[in-house]
Amino acid sequence: MLKDLKDFILKPLILVVEDNSSSEEFQTTLETNGYEVLRATNGLNAIRILSETKRLPDLIISEIDMPEMDGYVFFKTVSNNSFWNSIPFIFLTNQSSKEDIRYGKSLGVDDYITKPFEFEDILAIISGKISRYKKIENVNKKITDLLSNLKISRDTTISEENIAIILVFWDDRIGPILKDFYPQDKIKILSLDDLAEQLFSAIETMYGTQTITQADGLLLNIENVDNCGYIFFDALPDERMRGGHQQYMIGVIAPNITYFQTLKIKEVFIELSQKIKKDTHWDLKDYWDKIVKILLTPSVL
Repeated sequence: MLKDLKDFILKPLILVVEDNSSSEEFQTTLETNGYEVLRATNGLNAIRILSETKRLPDLIISEIDMPEMDGYVFFKTVSNNSFWNSIPFIFLTNQSSKEDIRYGKSLGVDDYITKPFEFEDILAIISGKISRYKKIENVNKKITDLLSNLKISRDTTISEENIAIILVFWDDRIGPILKDFYPQDKIKILSLDDLAEQLFSAIETMYGTQTITQADGLLLNIENVDNCGYIFFDALPDERMRGGHQQYMIGVIAPNITYFQTLKIKEVFIELSQKIKKDTHWDLKDYWDKIVKILLTPSVL
């Protein structure tokens, strides 16, 4: 009976994109260590697999030098797809120069592993990436369950009318407090207080109950309501709060947000966060204007 139960437990799924014979040994090692493997020989082949599979991989490991579509273009394609862009992505390559590694990391790839490597090292990296990905999946599910019952516009055509920015502070006694939002009339469309509470709860799912003291961000797909959210959270020193830090969150909600747009949005939010920490004057509309400009500018590979 226990054996039958184990058969129903899905193994973590890894998409390996590599066009040489060594990938067979790599696949065998992964399968021996409890992973299920999909294989593709190049980026185009991998895109077809991602488009057709009923179950998305929990991790993508891709070579860089490949025919038809190389790893860089493949990564950009994945990152611009709202259904795929949260999948952890690792480059596996012979290119070991600092320039190559710097370029790969500048694109936002999760990790960059050069050959030759020890299998024990890469298995440890894989385990950590998949664990974080599973937590993000749980965050998405919690938020989707909540927002599917709220009155949110299902218009997927992005415009100024359906982009909202929110600022939420955490109070140890009463929980999340919606400090500011823009445009102000969004409260008629979106239950922002409920949203703020759920987003902070989702962050606790990711990080546990410990105080968040370092800035980080999450791109979330809110599938049931055809919206995306990019959530940036940070903290400032405050001895009155638990752990000596005041936690807060800045978020943007829009019909579609690509991975590469989040890189620019994060820069805007870091700028706003610095002003919050220094307690200097700022106007949320100014930052909303910057976000709108980013989201209404077509993404280019």
